[in-house]
Amino acid sequence: MIKTKRKPVVLIPADLKQMGDHPFHVAGHKYLIAVAEAAGALPLVVPAISDLIEIDDLLAIADGVLLTGAVSNVHPSHFSQEVHNPKLPLDPARDALTLQLVQAAIKAEVPVLAICRGFQEINVAFGGSLHQAVHEVTGLNDHREAKDAPVDKQYGHSHSIDLVADGELAKILGAKQMMVNSIHGQGIDRLGTGLIAEAYAPDGLVEAIHVENAKAFTLGVQWHPEWKVTENPQYLAIFKAFGDACRLRMRRHEPPD
Repeated sequence: MIKTKRKPVVLIPADLKQMGDHPFHVAGHKYLIAVAEAAGALPLVVPAISDLIEIDDLLAIADGVLLTGAVSNVHPSHFSQEVHNPKLPLDPARDALTLQLVQAAIKAEVPVLAICRGFQEINVAFGGSLHQAVHEVTGLNDHREAKDAPVDKQYGHSHSIDLVADGELAKILGAKQMMVNSIHGQGIDRLGTGLIAEAYAPDGLVEAIHVENAKAFTLGVQWHPEWKVTENPQYLAIFKAFGDACRLRMRRHEPPD
């Protein structure tokens, strides 16, 4: 039998959303397309039922993990705060899955790319805290999108960021600065233990991080590089680096012919 060449499998934890009378596990289309098209991997959506799923079983089939952005916020109880604005959506089911998955994946040397909420999940998983309303913090700008603007405008370039010299992100992009979109109300306050800042917004807010002692690719970004990823060389470079890391993980764990 001829052995076919498979693509690396990237786990994508789902959001739990109520649609009508029933809850559904969903993942954004743009993330799945970015994993398949830009990273060259097979996206696999994981339901947010952590009480019925063994993390080790997930990691046994994982060549990578993508933590996506979401409408919901990480519940502030995970960083010892009360809910600041009860009107904003939360997703405890996703928290229960991702906060343990990210730690286990990094320990198992599975590549991780985290975007927006996912970026914040890494920080919280490593003991960091979040500003629940960045726009209310003295000295910080309003990083939220204009809700009434067309989606292309919302996801268009909003501000520049400065990349840390010789950092992992700077090495991937070969740049000192880049333009990013800005679609978030929350942001990093206290950086988690063992995390290294990779980029900063003009107001000093952390925009990218990596895990200092991670043995595989581990990068979190506050913006949305999945948006029209093939049209933006720098966004594309991030996904390509992630895809390459996933392929390396796959080759190292494939049984010999």
